[in-house]
Amino acid sequence: MTASPQGANWNLNDLYLAPDDPAVARDEADVKTQATRLRERYRGTIATLTPEQLWECLQQIENVNMTLGRLGAYAFLRFSVATGDEKRSAFMARINELSTAVTNDLLFFELEWAALDDETAHGFLAQSEHLRHYQAFLGRIRTYRQHLLSEPEERVAAKLAITGSQSFNKLFEKIQAKMTYGAENKSQEEALSGLYAPEREVRQASQEMFTAGLQSNLHIMTHIYNAMATEKMVIDEMRQYPHWLRYRNLSNELEDEAVESLVSAITSRYDIVANYYTLKRHILGGETLYDYDRYAPISTTTPTYDWDYAVQAVCEAFASFSPRLAGIAQEFFDKNWIDSKAVPGKRSGAYAHPVTPDTHPYLFSNFTGRLRDIETLAHEMGHGVHQYLARKQGYFGSNTPLVLAETASVFAEMVLFKREYAKLSDPRQKLGIVCGKLESMIATVFRQTAMNRFEHELHTARRASGELSSETISDLWYQTQQAMFGESVTLTDNYRIWWSYIPHFLNAPGYVYSYAFGELLVLALYGRYQQVGEPFIDDYIALLECGGTLPPAVALRRIGIDIDDPAFWQQGLAAIEELVNEAWVLYKGLAE
Repeated sequence: MTASPQGANWNLNDLYLAPDDPAVARDEADVKTQATRLRERYRGTIATLTPEQLWECLQQIENVNMTLGRLGAYAFLRFSVATGDEKRSAFMARINELSTAVTNDLLFFELEWAALDDETAHGFLAQSEHLRHYQAFLGRIRTYRQHLLSEPEERVAAKLAITGSQSFNKLFEKIQAKMTYGAENKSQEEALSGLYAPEREVRQASQEMFTAGLQSNLHIMTHIYNAMATEKMVIDEMRQYPHWLRYRNLSNELEDEAVESLVSAITSRYDIVANYYTLKRHILGGETLYDYDRYAPISTTTPTYDWDYAVQAVCEAFASFSPRLAGIAQEFFDKNWIDSKAVPGKRSGAYAHPVTPDTHPYLFSNFTGRLRDIETLAHEMGHGVHQYLARKQGYFGSNTPLVLAETASVFAEMVLFKREYAKLSDPRQKLGIVCGKLESMIATVFRQTAMNRFEHELHTARRASGELSSETISDLWYQTQQAMFGESVTLTDNYRIWWSYIPHFLNAPGYVYSYAFGELLVLALYGRYQQVGEPFIDDYIALLECGGTLPPAVALRRIGIDIDDPAFWQQGLAAIEELVNEAWVLYKGLAE
């Protein structure tokens, strides 16, 4: 199908009608008042409350956080589609400052609950059925008990984040959104889309154009990276985290050993990446495969798809698996919970943003008509449906650990891929879509793990050697990327600075391994679905519905998955290797 890509704009009226909506001012005032009252009523008393009083306190704190969540989501969603708009930026800053002030007022609860001895804390839960609803939330607070500061220190740290991490992340987004590339002033999405062109000269020109744009702001990005790495170093030292990734592992409710096992398993199979790109070099008929050739299409023509096709493909994929999940997905389209048009000033990338249990999530993407954009839409829809289902656990219980948060998104991508692949009969088209899927898997599993290795080297070097130069950061990026590709891809000097546009390193340090976790987990889950069939669906939906009420290892154990078994990760890696072998067979069949 060839058509002009279109898209959708979301309707945020389910949150607020406008920034000057009286409901905004009312909610801002309410959270301030409620937080003050809660602090005056309960500060210094948590250990002396009855279980019933503790439950009442928790309900009120949850309600305040829900209102803050709605305000924060509204501000962030508006800013995402127009990052250069100063009024939107100022509104988001105002809400962030409010959130910090209210969070500081309620800080006493976490500190006092964490300070309780285990016997007292367990006693509360044993005596109250109501409190068991908050068991996971209360348990997570106590997970951090060794790393919490005094209340005055926590209040200062929260306030300083406004001018620290929050400010630098917003600056990064503003710079990225305002940057244009080439004489035609292309957006980031438009510039990067050239890497998917069938003509090598177009791909190379796109790479050079994008690099030139990055180079123009490299000194600023280097400063931002150093500032964020320094802030993390200081905070980790204050909180006595033993290494840079410990906070992320705790937030994911994973033991360090489980994460090390995942990373080691993946890096030990970098040969899969080299095998695939060796195949791609043969397919493209060149002696050398450069970094700008990685996403070159197999076919000489690159099809584009309109928005209607994308919507239909995603809905049909969900319906083929579960009518219930398809019905939820359809709501996102019918009720305008999605913003997908790629326009100047809009933030790059894609995300799904949960709001509150009494509303619904929103999806964000930049649709340019590629098949990859349809896969991205399916991915974010998976997130959205997951968040929608988890609402039943309440505001505190619906927040899924990141490693499980990727489950539904990657699973949705897999279902979409299988359906699109089944539609094809021509071997060359089949080879094209298999290669596309493999490149997505490599990006999700191996590239994200290589980026984890980059982050590890970056934070380790910053702590050992002080502020890092652009050249040093670029060296670390180049080395960790080259380790993944081996000799299968030649990385150019231009590629050395491509670390400088990736937001995850700044807004969620250590996050990226969650993608690899999710992809390999899904490969195992999908294999089980193929074996078991329909009975698997109820177990899968139950997994999504549990939200954040169970640690990942426990939730997965309920459906027969043991992530502590080192052999588990090899199952997913073997599935990727099998698909690479299938691609080789298709290629050799065409060559005969």
